[in-house]
Amino acid sequence: MKYFVRYGEIGVKSPKIRRKFENKLIKNIQSELDCQVDNDQGRLTLITDEKREKVCDVLSRVFGIVSYSPVIETITDKEKITQTIESLIKSVVEKKEFKPEKDSFAVRCRRVGNHDFTSQEMAAYCGSVVIKECDAKVDLSNPDFTLYVEVRDEKTYIYHEQIKGLGGLPVGTQGKVVCLISSGIDSPVAAYQMLKRGCKLVLLHCDNNPYTNNSLDKVIKNAANLKRYSVGENIELYSVKFGEYLTHSKEDAPPRMTCVLCKSGMYQCAENLARRVNANAVVDGSSIGQVASQTLHNIEATRYHCRMPIFSPLITYDKLEIEEIGKEIGTYDVSIIPDGGCSAVPRYPETHADLELFKEIVEKIDQKSIIDEVCNSFEKIEF
Repeated sequence: MKYFVRYGEIGVKSPKIRRKFENKLIKNIQSELDCQVDNDQGRLTLITDEKREKVCDVLSRVFGIVSYSPVIETITDKEKITQTIESLIKSVVEKKEFKPEKDSFAVRCRRVGNHDFTSQEMAAYCGSVVIKECDAKVDLSNPDFTLYVEVRDEKTYIYHEQIKGLGGLPVGTQGKVVCLISSGIDSPVAAYQMLKRGCKLVLLHCDNNPYTNNSLDKVIKNAANLKRYSVGENIELYSVKFGEYLTHSKEDAPPRMTCVLCKSGMYQCAENLARRVNANAVVDGSSIGQVASQTLHNIEATRYHCRMPIFSPLITYDKLEIEEIGKEIGTYDVSIIPDGGCSAVPRYPETHADLELFKEIVEKIDQKSIIDEVCNSFEKIEF
């Protein structure tokens, strides 16, 4: 079986970068499919004996693919094209994918090479074959069913589906990032969005024990969910024992500052790990105003001591938008499993941190020394 695979923004890159991204996209596809991929002037044609169900499952999870189509190949001969269209129309009618008694149709034709007919003439000819086969109504503006015919020299490809892909860039083309991941809803979605931009993921979970329970189990399950979308690249998961730092923060600083100090410490742990694994940025699931540590003043304070770029791909998303993505990728159902939350959260958390006062508190509790000690507890988690 053959499939046309289409990409989007890869096509606007310079020729050198475009080839690099195309090759990475092909390599990612072949990491999960036994297939050959031909690249003909930006048109990727996938050839495989794998079952359609598996092919569609893989292609639907590969970032960089805008859409794909199962295609039927025949030779550029009107008799052969007629037979192919007749067979395809019978099949889609039987499957009720096309109901000619009420559905309109159109034929879209593209042509490459020298032929004794134009694209419009071939489209008209193929349309007459459809009408003869099922007597359907033509609607070129807004058809219910579209038949696609691509004539490429001596070969012709016929299909009727354009299955939407994830878009974005091939995973592994944009370097490595460390993503903070908790047992909540937001951070797995933020990590997914970085995959979409072609980044390789290293996940870091800050284990707040004894202030949280069983959070690592949920993190491991969502790391496995994210791995499904990191086709072609492995995902690493690390855990760090963060509870001791939280205890210092609660005992040696004003209680209202606990959440701000917590997030600040997490960023610094992530930066420490990023430098160890040669990552270029830190990522979290912040959304402006969603919780106490994510007000603008607190975002400024929590990020002040981190010297590495921090990306928050969900910064403008509301909770419903984040939940919707989480449901689509399978992380939401894991994230909502009850785990008791974090008992370190103060009754009245700071929402308007004064940066100068925060810097004084950080120095007073000797945050850097504590974080350096915490970072000795990094543990790689196999999943």
